[in-house]
Amino acid sequence: MHIEALAIPDVKVLTPRVFADERGYFCETWSTAAFARAGLPDSFVQDNHAASNKAGTLRGLHFQKNPHAQGKLVRVVRGSILDVAVDIRRGSPTYGQYVSALLSAENKKQIWVPAGFAHGYVTLEPDTQALYKVTHGYAQASEGGIIWNDPALAIDWQLNGLVPVLSDKDKVLLPLAETDHGF
Repeated sequence: MHIEALAIPDVKVLTPRVFADERGYFCETWSTAAFARAGLPDSFVQDNHAASNKAGTLRGLHFQKNPHAQGKLVRVVRGSILDVAVDIRRGSPTYGQYVSALLSAENKKQIWVPAGFAHGYVTLEPDTQALYKVTHGYAQASEGGIIWNDPALAIDWQLNGLVPVLSDKDKVLLPLAETDHGF
């Protein structure tokens, strides 16, 4: 597995080795030993599966506060997404900055988003499915979020004219400067 740090080095893109032949392909998407060697968590407590019907479905930006903060390992098994991680760790030299990566069923790339980051993604094609492992289970009392179009973050969601499809909850999130995230 190839592991590459993004411009915010704590966020990583992981590309598995793919073994293909006339039958299809095989790839290892997670390994305790490989993650431990890379200094990444070697255990997860929950797997999530999100299906989005329309291109332009935007989920996020979400996080969980301590003591239930989550790290996430995200991959796509159908379609494609632009995955975004925003550093919300006060005192970090990259506080309020974001990185993004294109994840698709075709490229098989994954992104590791550690605790202390708000996470979101937008689907780039219809019928997209994302899977993600988390290091801590869902805790409603600890959930939080940042509005997707916070002008201070200036995230390029690469919507290309699409109107984002948002949940009612995501439509009313606040900008980072007004968010009590606790990091």
